[in-house]
Amino acid sequence: MGVIATERLSTDRYVKAAAISYVFLLGAPLFAHAAEPAASAVTSNQRQYSLDLPASALPRSLTALSIATGQQLLYTNDQVFEHHSAPALRGRYTLPQALDQLLQGTGIVWRRTGPGVLTLESAPRGEALALDATRVDAHGLGATTEGTGSYTTGVTSTATRMNLSVRETPQSISVITRQQMDDQHLASVTDVLKQNPGITMSQDGGERFHIYSRGSEISTYQLDGVNTTQEYLTRNMPSTLLDMALFDRVEIVRGATGLMTGAGEPNGVVNLVRKRPTREFQSYVQAGIGSWDYYRAEADVSGPLIDSGKLRGRMVAAKQTNHSFMDWYKQERDLLYGVLEADLSDTTTLRLGVDYQTYDADGAPGVPLFFSNGAATDFSRSTSSGPRWMYEDLTTKNYSLGLDQELANGWQLKLAANYMDVDRDSLSAFYRTGAGVSTLDQATGSAMADLLQVSAHQVQKGLNVTLQGPFELLGQSHEVIAGFDYLDYENNHFTGTAGPANFNFYTWDNRISEPSSYSPLLDYDVFIRQTGYFLATRLNFTDDLHLILGARGTNYRYDSIQVVLTPGGRSSPSALHERGEVTPYAGLVYDLTAEQSIYASYTDIFKPQTARDRTGKVLDPVVGLNYEMGWKGEFLEGRLNSSAAVYLIKRDNLAERDGLFLVSGSTDNAYRAVSGAKTKGIDLELAGEVLPGWNVHTGYSHSRTEDASGTRLTPQLPLDTFRLWTTYRLPAEWDRLTVGGGVNWNAQQSMKTSYNTRIVQDDYAVASLMARYKLNANLAATLNLENLFDKHYYAGLAGNYGHYGAPRNATLNLRYDF
Repeated sequence: MGVIATERLSTDRYVKAAAISYVFLLGAPLFAHAAEPAASAVTSNQRQYSLDLPASALPRSLTALSIATGQQLLYTNDQVFEHHSAPALRGRYTLPQALDQLLQGTGIVWRRTGPGVLTLESAPRGEALALDATRVDAHGLGATTEGTGSYTTGVTSTATRMNLSVRETPQSISVITRQQMDDQHLASVTDVLKQNPGITMSQDGGERFHIYSRGSEISTYQLDGVNTTQEYLTRNMPSTLLDMALFDRVEIVRGATGLMTGAGEPNGVVNLVRKRPTREFQSYVQAGIGSWDYYRAEADVSGPLIDSGKLRGRMVAAKQTNHSFMDWYKQERDLLYGVLEADLSDTTTLRLGVDYQTYDADGAPGVPLFFSNGAATDFSRSTSSGPRWMYEDLTTKNYSLGLDQELANGWQLKLAANYMDVDRDSLSAFYRTGAGVSTLDQATGSAMADLLQVSAHQVQKGLNVTLQGPFELLGQSHEVIAGFDYLDYENNHFTGTAGPANFNFYTWDNRISEPSSYSPLLDYDVFIRQTGYFLATRLNFTDDLHLILGARGTNYRYDSIQVVLTPGGRSSPSALHERGEVTPYAGLVYDLTAEQSIYASYTDIFKPQTARDRTGKVLDPVVGLNYEMGWKGEFLEGRLNSSAAVYLIKRDNLAERDGLFLVSGSTDNAYRAVSGAKTKGIDLELAGEVLPGWNVHTGYSHSRTEDASGTRLTPQLPLDTFRLWTTYRLPAEWDRLTVGGGVNWNAQQSMKTSYNTRIVQDDYAVASLMARYKLNANLAATLNLENLFDKHYYAGLAGNYGHYGAPRNATLNLRYDF
């Protein structure tokens, strides 16, 4: 039992505080039981406790924390009794992490003043802001990254839904925090993802991005842990176009994630975590200008809506317009996000949110990579491939719900739901191309475009329910989680055509006559439904040895139909149904010290297929198996995370042509299941605060994918990538200035054409710089300079499209915090 928090109080307040303390002392056995350490520790700062603290007045929470940790907390009554409340704290925390969560937004900081003694005191006015909000969490981090000034997080649940640190999770995880997004001026999902080692991307004509990890394309994105999916053939892909102003952080788990996501490829999942209302008032406005008529404005207001703080709200708005370095190509974004959070009781919190986003693009980016004779092109970076009247507009509405219910003995029930509604409207004249094929004549410039009209409507409904908590077995505290998730996806896609158009790519000046009418061409409808039940547990055999075991059972249904609407057209239905598909999960973690651990894990995922064998039986789903081993370090009381991993991904049950056999009673080719492609790789990463005021996020990744014969696949993706971004806040009299910079390096890429030629891009590096100066405690100016040395390169290769990276450019942003 610990020493309770002590105070210097007047007589009447002393009686009140004594009564409160007595109540908590009576409950000490419960807190002591919940606080049994789940990991070894060498200091009280590093020791982790399993805490069960309900939302409460701050002094009650501090008293309970003192009892649970055995540490004495000293403070004065005017700081804590008058105005502040504390959030619920459930999960495994170090003492610094727990304090930082309880004190977030209060203006109170803490310091260790003796063995087992910590003193809480008000920060000098303006200090937290002057220090970029890093002082409060300089001794530990929780899940929320906003306001911490950190490049890492203390808690992540994307891989297993259990609240674990990055070090405790036996998979490769990257986190882009709110601070890094602000420092690097990362305003879109693709801006964020390309800063991660091991993540590469390409873009074909228009606004369709392909995001790759460990040899295949990511199709699962989560919003607050709720699964959403993307069907690339429809081009209605809002997840890669989202604005980042409403998100606190982005967590990327690499490798197979079947336990949490069900069907898919063994590449990873991207979880975008929204900002939430705060218990204390906070607000900012900012405006930025940049190259090529770039203008952006943001506003964010958050805080309590009633005096008790039990009802809180937040609103975020953003607007961006910009031209680009490409002729006749520009974009416009709008965002409005509102969320309410209410404490229905001391143990129940309800959240309701709505976000509305529009993304409008005029023209089309990209250039043809090669001519119809197979020779490589060499267009200027200002060249674009769409006519002046071409546009693509997407409107995305998300309705979200969250319910957190605290139960007895540290257990909790969580429910999260999301309803996504997306409309896409487009008129286009895409330069006609295909995989490895070109219609552009090198000698004459003759080319062909398809004049198309597209309208699409998509609805996604997602639900995730979990029940988790600790249990005691054989003298150790363990954790278990059970859950259910549901995904329903429907996309209705209509295409009209005005036929082909011939034009001269050399002289067309982005002018093609706009059609006056379109004829029906294609109706393409997709329906996906997936339900899954999962169970996982973290068993602590000793204070140093931990085993995570889990399994998921999934029911999956995919139905699509393509109907060609021209005379003589045909209907092409497709159906994939799987029931009771079991996906296992296993991870073993051994703590070498309180700061370092080694791990080994096995995860897998499945993907249904339509191929049939000679008897007509549909082949079993393709199974992606991810084997991974690594080392992780969590230093400086959790402010710095590092990792090194090696992995092997195998894809089994791949369909291979079964000689000349046909499916029985059919003219279709027969297939057989074989063990196929393998991806081998290395991931290295370092993220967080290296020294006071010095943040770093850097990493190296090597990934090679081969078929069964050892031939390399996906050469259009680099074998090796390196990412580095760092900032440093100058000390002493220069402490108003923060400087930073970084470099992104990609190894050689190539793509084979249908003309027995190969397009090759050598390795390249792109450097960037930033500087931020605090004009006063509230106002800061940030300058970002991208592509410092004006490197000429393709940012991605896809089909016969190449997308140039932006030339040297600059952005200036002014931000005022209230």
